[in-house]
Order: sequence, then structure tokens, then C-alpha cells
Amino acid sequence: MRTISKCLSVVSIAIVAGLGVAQAADDPIKTRQAVMSSVGAAAGLGGGMMKGELDYTPAAGKAAIATMRAAAMTFGSYFPDGSTSGNTEAAPAIWSDRAGFDAELAKFAMATEKAVAASGKAGPADIDAFKAAFGPVLGTCKACHEGYRVKK
Repeated sequence: MRTISKCLSVVSIAIVAGLGVAQAADDPIKTRQAVMSSVGAAAGLGGGMMKGELDYTPAAGKAAIATMRAAAMTFGSYFPDGSTSGNTEAAPAIWSDRAGFDAELAKFAMATEKAVAASGKAGPADIDAFKAAFGPVLGTCKACHEGYRVKK
């Protein structure tokens, strides 16, 4: 039951984040924050299953992977020049090292593409298959955050 509730929460957050993206289309900072909210929810679900804190189901695994893939396909578009100030945790390195940032985004996109392919139509069959697919996705998140996010 916990997994189903968490899965529904991720899907709901992803939908709300999508609505937020539509409403914030003219504000790249709000848009990327909405996208990152969905990524955080997917990472929480996936990480919880990987740690054994939540029961694994293929549908929940697929939802986490699909949310990450959707973010990977759009996220880089929301860092235009001039969106460096305001309520943001985006590090100045995004704009001063755009090639490096784009390379990290490409790694994220590739990892999510592989995870989607590995998950099949119904999602990874078991927790080990999920870990193999989702672990590399989380690794790309960490690498990007280390270099391109303001440390708190």
C-alpha cells in the first residue's frame, strides 16, 4: 500500500509540476524549479525502493524512471542567459561553463534513455533490475548537483 500511495504521489507531483511548467512558461526559474520538484519526488520514490524503505513494484519503478526521462528531455531549456538571479540554486558555473553543464545534461539524458529501455513496457521486473536501471540515473543527478548547484 505504501508503494502505491508513493507512486500516486509521484505521478500527481509530476502532473502538478507539468501544470506549473505551463503556467511558468515565461519564467525559466519557476519552470526549472517545477521540473526539479518532480525529479525530487521520483528520486525519493526510487531511492526509497532501492533502500527497502518502500515495497518495490514494477509500476512504481516505471513511474520514477518515466518522470526522470521527461525531466531529462526538457530541463536544459530552462537555463537561458539572464536567468541567473532571483530565487534560484543554479550555480553561476552553468553559464560560465555551459559546455560542461550541457555535457552533464547529456549524461542524464543518456542514463534515463537506457533506464527507459531497460524498464520495458511494465517496468523493471524486480528490485535488482530497477537498481541496475535507476542507479546510474541517480549518479548523474549527484554529479550535476556537485558542480552546477549552489551549495547550501
